[in-house]
Amino acid sequence: MKKSTLCVHAGHEPEPVTGAVMPPVFFTSTYVQKAPGEHQGYDYSRAGNPSRTVLEKALAELEGGNHGFCFSSGMGAVDCVLKTLSTGDHVVAMNDLYGGTYRLFRQSYEKLGIGFSFIGCSSAAEIEAAIQPTTRLMWIETPTNPTLKVVDIELCAQICKKHGIVLVVDNTFASPLLQNPLALGADVVMHSMTKYIGGHSDLIMGGLVTSDNRLAESLFFNQKSTGATPGPMDCYLALRGIKTLHLRMKAHVENAGQIAQFLQGHQKVAQVYYPGLPEHPGHLIAAKQMNGFGGMLSFELKNNSAENARIFLLNTRLFVLAESLGGVESLASHPASMTHASIPAEVRLANGISDGLIRLSVGVEDVEDLMEDLNAALMQC
Repeated sequence: MKKSTLCVHAGHEPEPVTGAVMPPVFFTSTYVQKAPGEHQGYDYSRAGNPSRTVLEKALAELEGGNHGFCFSSGMGAVDCVLKTLSTGDHVVAMNDLYGGTYRLFRQSYEKLGIGFSFIGCSSAAEIEAAIQPTTRLMWIETPTNPTLKVVDIELCAQICKKHGIVLVVDNTFASPLLQNPLALGADVVMHSMTKYIGGHSDLIMGGLVTSDNRLAESLFFNQKSTGATPGPMDCYLALRGIKTLHLRMKAHVENAGQIAQFLQGHQKVAQVYYPGLPEHPGHLIAAKQMNGFGGMLSFELKNNSAENARIFLLNTRLFVLAESLGGVESLASHPASMTHASIPAEVRLANGISDGLIRLSVGVEDVEDLMEDLNAALMQC
C-alpha cells in the first residue's frame, strides 16, 4: 500500500457497531471485567486505551514496523528507550542532538552510571573507534537538529549488527513519509510526534516503532511502568494529523527547497544548511535514503552574531519566533538561546551551532509570501 493511502487508512477500519469512519475517542480510565483478571483486552488506560491502540498501529504501519508505542512527549519516548539500559552500559550518540535529548543523556542518565560518547558519525572508522565492550546502544538523528547533518543509516546499522548494538534513529525531521530507518537496518525509530506527525502545533506526543519482539516487550514494560502515556484526545488529534501528512510533507519539502535556494543567493546570507542543496556534504546520502529533503533548514548571516540573528528574528512577520517545528505555520528560532540552550556553549560551537545560527521550520503557506517575509527581515540586518 502506498504511503499516501496508509496515511488515510492505517491503523483502523470503520467502527463496527455504528459504522463511524473515524475511530471513537475513548474517554475512560478503567474497563469492566467479566471476571477477576478476565477482560476484553483493556484493564486500565495507562496500560492501553483503544484510541491509543489505533494510533500506535498507524504509526507502526507508516514506519514499516510491527510494534508502535506512543508517549505523552517525545522525551517520554527517549526516556523509555534509555530505561532498557543498565548501570555500566555505554551509548554511542551523535554529537549534534536535540538539546533535550542531550540534556537527558548527560544530566539524568550519566549520573546513573550510563556512559556516553558523542561523535560525528561521519565514517565507519569514527564509529568503530567509539564502540566499547560495554556499548549497548547507538543513538543518531538524521537530518540533525539544528545543523541538518546527514548520517548514513545503513552504515550505522551494519556496524551495530556486527557488535550486537541496538541502533535507534530519531526520525523527527524526516517523518515516516520521507525516511524509514527500519528498512535501512535500524532497530528502533523515534519520533517527536508533536512535530510533522501532529502537524498543527496543538499536541505534545512521542512515538517509538520496532519490529524486534524482545525490544517491544521491554519498551511496553517501560511504557506501562513509567506511565508517560498520552490521553485519548491527543491520540485523536495525532491520528487526524496523520491523515494529511502526505499532503503537508509535499508542501513542506517544496517550500523549503525553494527557500534554501533563495537564501543561498541572498546578499545577506553566508551559509545555508539544507540537505537538498547539491553543495551540502550529506546530499548524496540524503538522496539515497530519503524520499525528499524535508522542511527544515538553518542558515547564518554574513555578519554572523547573536545580535544580528536577534534583529532578523524580531523582524519576521509570517515566520513566527517560537520553539518546535513541523506545523503548517512557518516558525523561526535561535537554537543557541532556545532549543539548544541547555548545551554548554563550547559544545554547541564545536558542533557547528554558532550564536548566530537561525533555524527555520518552513510551513505550507505560499512560498512567495514566505520569501518576501524573509527578505524584508534580512534587509534589516
